[in-house]
Amino acid sequence: MSCPSSDKSDKYDSRDVERLQQDDNWIENYLIWRHDVVDDTLKMIDESFQWRKEYMVNDLSEAALPKWLFENGALYLHGYDKEGYKLFWFRVKFHTKDPKLQFEKKKFVAFWLEHYARREHGKPLTVVFDMAETGVSHIDLDFIRFIINCFKVYYPNYLSKIVIFEMPWIMNAAFKIVKGWLGPDAISMLKFANKNEVQEYISAEYLPAYMGGIDTFKYSYPPLVDDDFQTPLCENGPITTEDETESKEEAEADSKEAGESSEEQILNVKKVCSVEQISKPDENDKTDSKTKNAKKALTIFKGPLLHISPAEELFFGSKEIGEKKCLIVLTNVTKNVVAFKVRTTAPDKYRVKPSNSSCEPGTSIDIVVSLHGGFAASLQDRFLIMAAEMDQASGAGVPELAQFWKEVPRNKVMEHRLRCHVVESSKPSTLTLKENSFNIPTKTNEDLHLQLTQLLQVNRRLQEQIDRCVWFQQLIVVLALFLVAIATFCFFLLYTQRC
Repeated sequence: MSCPSSDKSDKYDSRDVERLQQDDNWIENYLIWRHDVVDDTLKMIDESFQWRKEYMVNDLSEAALPKWLFENGALYLHGYDKEGYKLFWFRVKFHTKDPKLQFEKKKFVAFWLEHYARREHGKPLTVVFDMAETGVSHIDLDFIRFIINCFKVYYPNYLSKIVIFEMPWIMNAAFKIVKGWLGPDAISMLKFANKNEVQEYISAEYLPAYMGGIDTFKYSYPPLVDDDFQTPLCENGPITTEDETESKEEAEADSKEAGESSEEQILNVKKVCSVEQISKPDENDKTDSKTKNAKKALTIFKGPLLHISPAEELFFGSKEIGEKKCLIVLTNVTKNVVAFKVRTTAPDKYRVKPSNSSCEPGTSIDIVVSLHGGFAASLQDRFLIMAAEMDQASGAGVPELAQFWKEVPRNKVMEHRLRCHVVESSKPSTLTLKENSFNIPTKTNEDLHLQLTQLLQVNRRLQEQIDRCVWFQQLIVVLALFLVAIATFCFFLLYTQRC
């Protein structure tokens, strides 16, 4: 498939063209959304790239947009639906129709979608149109159509579903028009719900009280709303650098749950799972004993500071299956020491060891993530890995690391997010750790669909090669027949001349 070329710099942003030539997943998303019809896909890419240049999507940032847009609270990302997809909230009652401000508001939508797309690498999201306390004055069909077009054209394969909460009856006619914009393939993504039905799609954990939920989140700005990542507990207790006051009794309780012997419990209470202890030989031996039989992960995220494996998902078993541990492998690809720390949206559920340490140049470090007590992994759970280069002379002890993270500029910090995947089958498939053994997670429908798409592309390329070969063979046959005809004619002339 031919892609937009760099000679159309007046039409496209050169950064988009460069990304398209390097990012196979981006192309696949366009192909999937257009059912592998190449001509339709090219038209979609052309329209999308022109829009991206018009809205200067690659340059959108908090500083580039008016502050009041963020303070308004009409649009933001927060929480997850029951399938683990991020929620993109549109609080309609905070939106007012104003043609003079429409372009800025549309750029604000583009900012959030681009912010999410670059962070989550193609994971779909769920749009929530919260229409509680709205009326005719809030209807803005042009703005709604823009949001729909973002998913139909500009961010293909990013839409999981659209949940419309408590739509007023007076807007029924308007949403008949909206259904026409969506098209037949996307109408099934529309989910109308009231307070009694919305929990079919979103659990109470991520619903506010007026929707029947228990989420205490209240939007405010600054800072920019993000996942509520917190420091997790390590395998036998809290991180010393994060909580120096953890009691001896709590540390002992955690040690008992981990099944340690009484002698090891006393030792762990003294250490309180300090990050600096991970560098000692006895701790390394413990980690090695857990991971020495580990298989290589199937996917690797190649960041500028660290290569992270697995690239996107941690595979845990369901409560019935019982896989409780996963492995994350970090590899330092720089020439300097890289400090890292791991945070999670569910700090009470997970133990991470080590969660705040450093990695020497060219070396790898194993991080064991384990479920605590009787908790089960959830699709909504997320992990954030933060990394930054350290000065060789700064040291990598607990005090130095704590001071380093206070002082390091945010633009120097590499961030990568991992989501949880709950394996229901008895044959899971990556770095799922149980009793010192690793298994391979089952393929999801999404994985199979992507593989089928790749196979279709390979099959198409092979067919093109076969067609060229057949054409070349036919040409050779024609040339051979032509040469035979010439030779026959020459023999005939010689024969007639002798006669």
